[in-house]
Amino acid sequence: MSSRTAVAAPAPQRFSLSRGLALAGTTLAFTSLYLGAGFLTPLLVVYRERWGFPPVILTVAFAVYAVGFLAAALTLGALSDHIGRRPVIVGALLVQVVATLMCRFAPDVGWVIAGRIVQGVASGAATGAFTAALVEFSPRGRAALGATLGSVGLTGGLALGSLVAGVAIQFVPAADTLLFVVLLLLTGLGIGVALLSPETVPRSSGAIRSLIPRISIPRPARQEFVAAAPVVAAVWMLAGLSGGLAPSMVRSVFHLDSGVLNGVAGFIAPAVSVITGFAIAGLASRRAMSIGIITAIVGSAGIIGGVLAQSLLLMFLGQAVAGVAFGASFTAALRLILPQAAPAERAGVVAGIYVVSYTAFGLPIIVEGGVAGAVGQVPAVVGYALLTIALAVVSLIAQQRARKRQGS
Repeated sequence: MSSRTAVAAPAPQRFSLSRGLALAGTTLAFTSLYLGAGFLTPLLVVYRERWGFPPVILTVAFAVYAVGFLAAALTLGALSDHIGRRPVIVGALLVQVVATLMCRFAPDVGWVIAGRIVQGVASGAATGAFTAALVEFSPRGRAALGATLGSVGLTGGLALGSLVAGVAIQFVPAADTLLFVVLLLLTGLGIGVALLSPETVPRSSGAIRSLIPRISIPRPARQEFVAAAPVVAAVWMLAGLSGGLAPSMVRSVFHLDSGVLNGVAGFIAPAVSVITGFAIAGLASRRAMSIGIITAIVGSAGIIGGVLAQSLLLMFLGQAVAGVAFGASFTAALRLILPQAAPAERAGVVAGIYVVSYTAFGLPIIVEGGVAGAVGQVPAVVGYALLTIALAVVSLIAQQRARKRQGS
């Protein structure tokens, strides 16, 4: 028997991307998640022409994305803190593949609606994990870079997806096939990036407990939450109008048959909101909120004027101003509310903001679709925009009271 002691061979090290490549690849993967949601904005108009369903079904097909997103965000949003970013991101991207295939091979609008719900689940499950991973892959001392990339990836993906889809519809035969193939390729690339990226969070206990939704607004944060909630609802309603109504209105209200204009209708507001988010970064939160509220009122009025005057340009200008409102007021709301809660309470506060936001994003659009079927698209849109003005005015009054309380 040999006296030499056997030594186990070391386990081969797993190949990982550098943090810089991981940051770039994760940004692309996150953006692709919202590109898919943006693609469906003008494609729903095509599907309505193809299958001849009523306006209310189009708004349902748009709005159910919010149902899937909210359900997943409230239950799965914190899961990556316990099992790691990689498994949550990979799992969500695989769900995105399923949603893409459901929409691509849908024989009727019912399959598209189901695909939109699944798409919302993928986005809701992945957004928290993606955003955290982007912060964690950022260079030391530059965590704000990751947060910025997350914001741009989300809103910019929606905007770019709508514009690209509109151009494809206008100029490419079988545009939906091309768009979904591109989305599948980007999603596959994202899965590869996630599998090769280093894990930034060790496994910890509490994964099952994290699946229980926690919605709570602690007393110190309640005044700011109540003051901001109406305008948060208003700007998310305007986001729903831009994504769910405006592309179809190009044809139904303005009588223009143009895929490009459909795409532009869904592109304007989220694109402007991205620019606004950067522009107001240095402003005081209360001032940014005031800007957001005023522009929400002006933007809604512009949309009403455009619809009544049959001016698509005026409606587009109103949507652009509404994009300023979203970028200013939603960012300001987070900055005003979250510091009022202790770190351990902030997840419940964010969940409350999610509920307000995505309920306003989805439910009013469905109601508008039903009203449009009864009284016509123009009166329904005018009523919808007037409601956003009323909500913004409520927040304006509440913000003035908050400013007086604080002596600012």
